[in-house]
Amino acid sequence: MAAKFSLDGTMIPRTVKRMFDERGEQRIEAGSQTAVLGWRGRKHVVRLVNVSRSGAMVNFADMPHIGEEVVLQLLERNEVPGHVRWVRDGRIGIHFANLIE
Repeated sequence: MAAKFSLDGTMIPRTVKRMFDERGEQRIEAGSQTAVLGWRGRKHVVRLVNVSRSGAMVNFADMPHIGEEVVLQLLERNEVPGHVRWVRDGRIGIHFANLIE
């Protein structure tokens, strides 16, 4: 019997808000900074929410699949390859393939 789950970030709902931040590194809030997201052969201007050495959160109206490859062009940096870690409420989490400085 096939389950009715998809990898769009809704498979495991969070019913309890996080009590504390479990991430091991600092996230830097990006304010109104924009970036360019390369996804499925197209480029999209996105609003950067926050960034760390290993990933970023961006506002993105489309819904990529978890695990899908993307490239993020940050202001004054080279393109950073990564993959979609999570998708929720018009935002996506990106995990970079390599740490950025």
